[in-house]
Amino acid sequence: MYVVLVYDMEAERTQKMLRLCRRYLTHVQNSVLEGEISEGDLTGLQESIDDLLIAGESVVIYEVSSEMLLDRTVYGDDPKANDRFL
Repeated sequence: MYVVLVYDMEAERTQKMLRLCRRYLTHVQNSVLEGEISEGDLTGLQESIDDLLIAGESVVIYEVSSEMLLDRTVYGDDPKANDRFL
């Protein structure tokens, strides 16, 4: 499945969430990641997110059955275009 993940955390803790999510998804903007993920990996990611969050922080995951069903329009440079070159 294809997911878009958005998080809102205290500024000094954002790097923890980014490091976690980058193991599974492509970082496309400040607090936004997206990509193809298996159900098993998504479950593991959700559990890790739940362990990491503290009061006042949130994560929203939008699930799409396939990237082909997602209408994605980018204005400006597409950060996902460079995701294969680290």
